[in-house]
This record gives sequence, structure tokens and C-alpha cells, in this order.
Amino acid sequence: MAEGDAKTSRSETRFGQGFLTDVWYFAALSSELKPGRLARYEILGEPVLLGRSPKGELFALRDICPHRAAPLSAGRFTAEPDGRSSVECPYHGWRFGADGGCTAIPSLVDDQAMDVGRIRVRRYPVAESQGLVFVWLAGEARRDAEPDGPPPTFPGVVGGPPKLVDRMSFEAHIDHAVVGLMDPAHGPYVHQQWWWRSARSQHEKAKRFEPREAGFAMVRHEPSKNSRAYAVLGGEPLTEITFRLPGLRWEHVTVGARQVLSLTCLTPVTETRTRITQIIWSDHPAFVFLKPLIARGARAFLRQDGEMVNLQNEGLKYDPSLLWVDDADRQAKWYQQLKREWTASRREGRAFVNPVEPVTLRWRS
Repeated sequence: MAEGDAKTSRSETRFGQGFLTDVWYFAALSSELKPGRLARYEILGEPVLLGRSPKGELFALRDICPHRAAPLSAGRFTAEPDGRSSVECPYHGWRFGADGGCTAIPSLVDDQAMDVGRIRVRRYPVAESQGLVFVWLAGEARRDAEPDGPPPTFPGVVGGPPKLVDRMSFEAHIDHAVVGLMDPAHGPYVHQQWWWRSARSQHEKAKRFEPREAGFAMVRHEPSKNSRAYAVLGGEPLTEITFRLPGLRWEHVTVGARQVLSLTCLTPVTETRTRITQIIWSDHPAFVFLKPLIARGARAFLRQDGEMVNLQNEGLKYDPSLLWVDDADRQAKWYQQLKREWTASRREGRAFVNPVEPVTLRWRS
């Protein structure tokens, strides 16, 4: 909708339908995947085994043994004659390499001819970047295709390991989780704290937005005067907030040479559950002296959003159409447009064209 058009509109398509594919999804922190350990995750309704071999090799497989469907993640690593490691199913000992190929079926006897190498479990491309593990989920039509680029990198990953990691699940489709977290107008109502803001503290905002890779950004600016939490950083902080498909939102704050990065990763577990991971890095001394206070505030924010999503579900179960308001809901509209364009570009075998154009948006909060 162009600037100056009608101020309200129905959401353009039904929310909460379908997932993006041919894209990197955040799965775990690198530090959580220890050598010789197997872990089970669920992404897009698919069981995913993430493992790191005793030698440190990271891999991802579909977490279902093709024999009797036992989870491979419940098994263990075993050494092959060539020195490589394979995963042994806990049910009958079938073994699979990091490439998904079957390496052994122990129940076979010598005169039972069977090419075990033709048996495979699905392998997912996996990559580590900045201490984060991403898994590439391809669509069925391209399920064996390799990624067309590396996972995203983020500014402000400084100060060593993360200063805070927090997780929770929203009982909602990723669409509603994304829009809930990017919504700029709910703060005075959902996040009322003495150290942040109250419902009475509302001001008109005007923020400049521009397209970024597979998303958009609220370009670097001074934080709003009624956002008191920035005061603990001292100096003159500047912040930039970026969103990128499929569900990555980060705020990069600079105070002189010091930096804070707050990264929120949304990973769809099923159609009705989304895993939220909040990760904060910083080299600012406030995260040494005030870490318990900052951690408490960040966790409170996330849980308040989760409680509101659960409350929203009371209305969503009746499958209503949604009435969106410009300019406060423009980011939600962009999200829908980005999803449609991503899906269309993959279907048509062409480059992604970002539908977001530079604009200044105005709202009260």
C-alpha cells in the first residue's frame, strides 16, 4: 500500500499457512553440540538429528531409521574400519554415515546379498557461523539441492561467548511469532515496567526503513526517549533493527566503540509451535556489572510476548481475517510480501527481488 493510501486494510493472505524452504534455519549454538554427542531437533515438522562426531565433524540427518523408524539420535557413534564414524541405530544396530548412507546391517549373514549402500536417510546441509549452527531445509522438489550461499552473518558478535542465551516456545505458527516480535506499537501495553515505559508514556515516532538482504532494516537512529533501558549503556547509543527471512531479527546497538547485539532466532517446530532463541553479545562493561539485571529484563520481555501470543490464540482459533493499520503494521505486510516473493523466486528458478522500498513510517508508541 503506497504512502497516503487508505489507513487500514485486510491482511492480504491467510496467516499461519506454509513454511519457507530452500533457506537456512537456526538450530542450535555450536557449544551445545559436543564431540561424540547426538541431539534431536524438530524443524518444519521434521525430526532432525544433529551430531558432532568424536573428531568434531558436524552433520545433520533425518532422525528416523528406515528399518523400524527408531530415532537415530537415541543411538551412539561407532567406528568404521576406515576410521570414520557412523551412527548406530539403538534398535537393530543399522549404521549410517554422516552422508546418510547405510554402512552396515548386522543381521545379514554372509550369503544374503544386499547392497546396503543403496539405503539412505536424508542428509541436511549444515553449517556453523559465528558460534551458531544452521540447517538448510530444501523443498521436496529440490530436496537434494545444495545451499546457494552461506548462512547469514551478524554485526556486533563481540566480547567472546554470548552474555545471555534464553529460550522459550510460542504456541503459534512462525508467521504470528514473527509479526508479534516486529510489531512496533505493542510496547506500552505488553511491556510495562518501571525501567522501560508505561502505557501513559507514548510518543509519535518517525523511523526510516530500507531494504536489506532477504528483509529490511529500521536504519540506525537514536533510541526513543521513552525507552529507559538504553540509559544503562551511557553515552549516546545508536541502534539499528534488522529483519531477515525466514525468522531472524536483530538489534545492533553502538555506544562509541562498544557494541551490543541482541539476536532473536525463530525456528518453526510445527505448524502450531515456534522455538524462540534470544542471544546477546556485547563488549560493553554494563554486561559485566549489570548482567543479572539485564538478563532478568530480557527474559521478562520474551515471556510477556509469549503470554500475549497465547492470549491471541484465543481469537485465532476462530480463523478470523486480520485488520492491519498503516504505518504501524507495514512491517507485517512486508513480511507477507517477502515470503511470497521468496516462494515465487524459488518456484520460477529466478533471483529473489526484494519488494521493500525505502520509506519513513510513523506511529505512536
